[in-house]
Amino acid sequence: MAAPHAHFGIGGSAPGAAGGRRRATGWLDAQEVDGLLASYVRPGCFPDTARMLEKDSVVVLVAQPGTGKRSGAVALLDAVAESGTGGVGGPAEYVVLSPDLDLRQLADRTFTAGVGYVLLDRMDEGRAGTADFDWRRVRDQVRAQGAHLVVTTVHGAGETAPEAVHHALWRPPDLADALRLRLRKAGCGDDTVDRAVRGLPAGCRIAEVAAAAGRICAGSDPDDVWREYGDSASRPVRDWFAEDRTLQEIAEVTTLAFVTGAGRRAFESYQELLEPRLEQEFPGPPPPPPARDGDDDTTEARPRPDRTRADRRRPDRRRSLARNALVTTEELSGGSPVRTALVFPGPQYRSWVLEELWENHSTAYWDGVRDWLTALVGLIPEAALWMSVSSGLALLARPAFEEVSGCYLHPWASGAEGPAAQSVAVLVLWWMSQDDALDATALTLARGWAQSADPGLRKSAALAFSGPLGVRFPTDAVKRLWTLTGKDAETSLHARLALANLVVALVESGEDAGVVLDLLVYRLGLQRRKDATDRTKGVTFRAALEVLTVRVARTRCPVVAVLTAEQPGFRPKLAELWAAVLCNRPLRGDALRSLRAALRALPQVGENPLDVAREFGASVGAALPPNERELLHRVLEPPASLAPEPTALTHTFRAALLSPAR
Repeated sequence: MAAPHAHFGIGGSAPGAAGGRRRATGWLDAQEVDGLLASYVRPGCFPDTARMLEKDSVVVLVAQPGTGKRSGAVALLDAVAESGTGGVGGPAEYVVLSPDLDLRQLADRTFTAGVGYVLLDRMDEGRAGTADFDWRRVRDQVRAQGAHLVVTTVHGAGETAPEAVHHALWRPPDLADALRLRLRKAGCGDDTVDRAVRGLPAGCRIAEVAAAAGRICAGSDPDDVWREYGDSASRPVRDWFAEDRTLQEIAEVTTLAFVTGAGRRAFESYQELLEPRLEQEFPGPPPPPPARDGDDDTTEARPRPDRTRADRRRPDRRRSLARNALVTTEELSGGSPVRTALVFPGPQYRSWVLEELWENHSTAYWDGVRDWLTALVGLIPEAALWMSVSSGLALLARPAFEEVSGCYLHPWASGAEGPAAQSVAVLVLWWMSQDDALDATALTLARGWAQSADPGLRKSAALAFSGPLGVRFPTDAVKRLWTLTGKDAETSLHARLALANLVVALVESGEDAGVVLDLLVYRLGLQRRKDATDRTKGVTFRAALEVLTVRVARTRCPVVAVLTAEQPGFRPKLAELWAAVLCNRPLRGDALRSLRAALRALPQVGENPLDVAREFGASVGAALPPNERELLHRVLEPPASLAPEPTALTHTFRAALLSPAR
């Protein structure tokens, strides 16, 4: 699925799509570090901040989104490493920590000597009255273990700034210098560099400069590129809203802001649903004053303004849309015949329109929009519509987070407005997870849902962590989902399914699914040593079976077959999971069916399926006790009705069971 013209951050891919944002936490590899530092320009505040980091081992950068905090944090750690205070010699290593960590958790964790740690977009300063004490504990822990930590936040320390850790007001580097360096490193000529620097519009963020530089380096004309960034991008929208607009015109751009890419008939029907809900914001003409004594007798005979007739005199919707400078059409060739869709002239228009709508209209307008969107997602069960509405709400969260959270996310995620609205609330969090300015906020929201006493919110949390939000923050997702497996039966089921779907999402995103497999192997190891069967043991084994059974949506292949064929390093872990569930008598039948399905899928997911089956069988055999190995060998005798190739795969697997890998 995709939402046309979503325009999240710099990219516009749908949540979870190829090219979307990936894991936000964990070790930074050398290639990513080199990419961050290769064209980095130090801002004026850099030297003083680096000295404070060198002195205290911890520093906090206070800055708004788009100021280059991530690159700045790594550059500061790199500068400390170069100065010789980074602990061990040689190149520094870097780890990005979860923004979900509070100060007490930071103070209690173990830091590795010589490693630089980054914690991006911390949401608060800790408990009231204890921030300085908590920061002192963090500082002492990091310093004692020979590491360094840079924390970034958008929240200033206020009048009671903690004395234990320096809070630096972070500024972006000079944008012209950053642009010039990137273009020259890419080999652009002086004329191109000069034109690009001269055309740099006001209002750009450092991320936009980096994206524009990449396009210019690829051969795009600088003048054309700059029309899509900074104040140049917003000017047509600002100019349009500077004029008085009718209800119909505002309804047009409001509809397009939340439903992009719809056909003409569908778009007009959505707009028609919206207009009555906005009338309180756009009242009709007032009635004439009452007749006074001495007025002409014909006064009372004059017709009063008729709101219905006034509505009929509105311009034809299609003609009005054609005259609207913020609306255009696009030919979509995804099917046959070619479809005409209504869109903004450029993807960047959408966020500016939402910002202008938020700034220019009152609560009455936004109440109407809320009622309209709630009705729309409930009436029209179409994936494309849900994707568009959810991406629009995620964009609105930038200027109006409290509006989105209070009027949409919380009531929708609770299930109070129905399952469709609940699904759209989860999609909003998925979109937010793709935005560097909102991903930590999405994590905080999902954590709150997971900790709620409301089962509807807990279900939404499980769904949220099973997709792109979980891919963005996999360690946090696994921790929250595992906690949810211990709740009531319905929540536990949703959490187990979410763990399985998270494995699929990680595999499809090219990320490491080991974060889920490691958890299950560890938990199964604890439970297998128990003689008695309790609820926790049953939940653990069923969670493992869900992972071994879940299929990739696009191909319908079991995800374990994909992992077995394409990532041999996972075979020992998968073998332990199979051994555990195959030895569990209540689950043995389901486990056998899932194992047969995985073996049958091997030819679809990789080359040399017989070799894969042989090696995998040896791994499973090594994980099984000898008596279970013999039993599995017997029960896996394939029925004669199976095709020859799957039969050969099963025979190969069975033979390898009896010769386990050592």
